[in-house]
Amino acid sequence: MSDETASSSGIVLEGIADVEDYVWANEGAGSLPWDPYSLVYDHMEKGNRAFRENHFEEAINNYSRANNMKPGDPVILGNRSAAYMRISQFLKRRSPTASEYRPLNGLDMTTLAGLALKDAERLMSLQNNAARSYILKANALILLERYEMARDIILSGLQLDPFSDILRASLQSLERMPSSLMRTRGHEVLEHTDDFDCTLCLKFLYEPVTTPCGHSFCRSCLFQTMDRSNKCPLCRTVLFIGPRTCAVSVTLNNIIQKNFPEEYAERKSEHDRLINFGNDLIPLFVMDVVIPCQKFPLHIFEPRYRLMVRRIMEGNHRMGMVVNDPATDSIADFACEVEITECEPLADGRFALEIESRRRFRIIRSWDQDGYRMAEVEWVQDIPPTDARDREDLQEMTNNAAGYARSWLNTAKESTRDRRRLEILCNIEVMMPNPQDPEHFSFWLATLSNRRPSERLELLRIRDTGERIRRGLIYLTAEAHGHAKESKPVENVTLKPWQLLCLF
Repeated sequence: MSDETASSSGIVLEGIADVEDYVWANEGAGSLPWDPYSLVYDHMEKGNRAFRENHFEEAINNYSRANNMKPGDPVILGNRSAAYMRISQFLKRRSPTASEYRPLNGLDMTTLAGLALKDAERLMSLQNNAARSYILKANALILLERYEMARDIILSGLQLDPFSDILRASLQSLERMPSSLMRTRGHEVLEHTDDFDCTLCLKFLYEPVTTPCGHSFCRSCLFQTMDRSNKCPLCRTVLFIGPRTCAVSVTLNNIIQKNFPEEYAERKSEHDRLINFGNDLIPLFVMDVVIPCQKFPLHIFEPRYRLMVRRIMEGNHRMGMVVNDPATDSIADFACEVEITECEPLADGRFALEIESRRRFRIIRSWDQDGYRMAEVEWVQDIPPTDARDREDLQEMTNNAAGYARSWLNTAKESTRDRRRLEILCNIEVMMPNPQDPEHFSFWLATLSNRRPSERLELLRIRDTGERIRRGLIYLTAEAHGHAKESKPVENVTLKPWQLLCLF
């Protein structure tokens, strides 16, 4: 495909025919140790090769693996954004006849364009002085048919780089569009009838979706019912659609938004309250005890959690991970907030997530909401030492523990011959916080060894950073020496880290 490929609306997309080679030097603030850097470089080389061979899904998989190991890299984000757009562009140009003979099971073109826009916006936040950021964002907006916004982005880019041929060509292509596509035409006022109500929630349609059998529902209402059945709620026709393959009915949505602004605003406010929880409210995923500074995949398949994840992805991408406490036969009092950093919707409505744990909290109260748990929480931090000498001792302990942890990681990497194991160790190393932040470091230290849920829950409750570092060192040393029996932490340990290690 060439740069000058027209979308279904006749607009030429510029600047996505090729991707950037990953040739940045591994130095500076964002540099990685050599082993993870070589893995990132390898994934980028494979991704670029797949992109140039028009194997865009393979390219995206490689770019995503590289992004997991080196988040926020401008080249990775830009290349993945271009790959998303190339697939979306292909789907826009695909004829209905081709779809009948060879149906597709991947993401729909609107979702792909949205993912491309997300990467382009992250890239622009990192490099707002680079013309490529503006080119990618403008192209993603064009694919989403948000032409006025795309034009504004192109004009902003031209202010930065007036001589960019690609930006000037994109602007000329937009200016050749009929004005009817760029602006909403005048229309007569419609009356509010039952035709504009959702038959599931009995409220005004919000983000309407029209099924192949001709019935319209709120998008959230339809897919909440489809978590349990793939049939139309009205006529029981089997539906081969999902949240990622069925976009909002643009025409119906525009009619509602323009003719009934007050009702639309009320429904939007109601929807926003479900996805924007506020600082002290958080949805809960009941599974296991998670502590800060962890990163792992998660498979979502239960209907209640599918609904929860869809709402989270429209909001701040954050939820709480909590465990059922067998002692009280209810959810535990302490838990950890996690952020969804990668989300892949699957064809049957499930989700494959990549999550990173952030901060811990104490649950004040919890309740059911649409099948999943919501909680009012209190954010928890360690009690810092007040004495200057105690602070110095804590920092010294942290620095020595960091040196021991690096040595342990290096030994583990050198001794493994399993590439997957090496990648896991590199991911753990990337998550290592700065030792100047003892509280976060103490949690990361505990992630190096496998602990029972009860022990991890106890670590969340501890508000003494030094005690948590001492326990982490005992756990890690026991694992390094191959201890089969769990080591019980000693109360009121005052030994230095190097003295503590001599216990083993």
